[in-house]
This record gives sequence, structure tokens and C-alpha cells, in this order.
Amino acid sequence: MNSNSCRCRVVIASDHGGFEMKQGLVSYLQKEGYDVLDYGVATPEAVDYPDMAHLVAQCVASDANTLGIIVDGAGIGSAITANKVPGVRAAACYDTFCARNSREHNNANVLTLGGRVTGQGLAEQIVHTWLNTPYAGGRHQRRVDKMLAVESRYLK
Repeated sequence: MNSNSCRCRVVIASDHGGFEMKQGLVSYLQKEGYDVLDYGVATPEAVDYPDMAHLVAQCVASDANTLGIIVDGAGIGSAITANKVPGVRAAACYDTFCARNSREHNNANVLTLGGRVTGQGLAEQIVHTWLNTPYAGGRHQRRVDKMLAVESRYLK
């Protein structure tokens, strides 16, 4: 792991549509030296992505030193689900530009990927970029604060 890398735990999960990609990403992350917690799935049997996304989102929301990665068929449903958990800022990314922007500008703490729309090599590049891009703060903090203010208006 290079010196610019996230010094955090990475929690990862998938549904059946992202199983193969998740397996490859776990190996990639471990090779890169990350502390990886694999929440499953352990087989390509059908499972509902909201259940997996919720597990990762809960973990990320409860620990500021944890980032999450969720892989489903398209990456969209998991992002929607994860963003229901207060404190989570999940971004569905399909290229390195969006990965960089989601971390640098939005301080995203969950990355979602589409196992059926993104190849393994590109997924690894996206993950690398996402984990190695620091939050810029500064002028972006005002906008992140506004996102958090919207979220807090709807917390019961």
C-alpha cells in the first residue's frame, strides 16, 4: 500500500450479480495491503442486494475509519440503499473520474460498483483511485455540510 493510501479498514459485500467481481476485489485489496472485511456473499446463489448494502452501510456509519465497497449488478440499487443509512455517502462509480470526484468533493465513504457493467480491470482502477483520493475539504465542505443538513431534517 503506498503512503497516500487510506489507512482504514475496507468492508466489502456483494449480491449474486457482483459475486465474481467482489471475489476479485477482495484479492486485489489484500494484495495492496488493506485490512479487508468480506461480508459476503460466499457463493453466487441469489441474494437481495439491499441486505448486503445495509450491512456495509451500517458498518461504515458506525466507524469513521471504515470505508465500504458494495458490488451488485449495476451498482445503483446498493447506492440507493446505502444512502438511506444516516452518515453514509455512497457513490455509484463507473470510471475513475467519478471515483476521484466522489471522494475529493463529496467525501464519499461507500463505493458501489456494477458487476454486470464494469470489467474487473476497470473496477480495480476505480477502487484504487477511490481509496487513494483524499477529501479536499475547503470549498467542498460547505456542500457536504448541506448534504448532512438535508439528511438531518429527515431523521426521526
